Amino acid sequence: MDPEFVYFDLDDTLLDHQTAERKALADVRTRYLTVFGALSVDELQETYHTINAPLWRRYADGEIDKRTVQQRRFEGLLEAVDAPHADATLIARHYMQRYAEHWAFIPGARETFEAIADRHPVGVITNGFAEVQEKKFDQFPLLRERSDALVICEDVGVLKPDPEVFDHATETAGVAYEDVLYVGDSYRSDVEGAEPVGWRVAWYARNGTNGHSTNERGFTFSDWGDLRARVL
Repeated sequence: MDPEFVYFDLDDTLLDHQTAERKALADVRTRYLTVFGALSVDELQETYHTINAPLWRRYADGEIDKRTVQQRRFEGLLEAVDAPHADATLIARHYMQRYAEHWAFIPGARETFEAIADRHPVGVITNGFAEVQEKKFDQFPLLRERSDALVICEDVGVLKPDPEVFDHATETAGVAYEDVLYVGDSYRSDVEGAEPVGWRVAWYARNGTNGHSTNERGFTFSDWGDLRARVL
């Protein structure tokens, strides 16, 4: 495999969003024990996902704006634990502060990103809120320094899997659609977004495939060494 350009997703592909989220929620639980103490950290994260995931999907589909997501996810969480009178704004602020303290690369991701960047032009595409993702790029300057393109979907005006994101990213890379390899973890946002425009996809199935697969031009991996072996 010899792609002309390699794009990487950011959260839960290069950076470990899941772990940072879990640790931040654990910090929230500790700070607001009278509100969340009846739940374990696992239960708190599961409850948070139940509320946050549908909001993000509606945001990606253009049905609601990001302010609604930011507000409703913690209001909904407080309603779920029967504490609607607690201050959702303060809790959300504490969560975001702690979330930023726990950002880190997924083991093996940084080394693979740098190794591929030594051989191919690379870039990053992310659906996350622009101001948060900019802070991640600031905290991990390697991503800016080694990337030929950084695509924050909010700045494009639509989110993955909208084909406009991939059209914009292809134009920014300056290569043909079929010459792009995209490395991402989300089947809906990454695989189902990239394949229809003709990109090849390396699906980082960190949590399993749940019966899904890539098309014949793509592949699935769960170990970063496997990706290096295919691309380098």
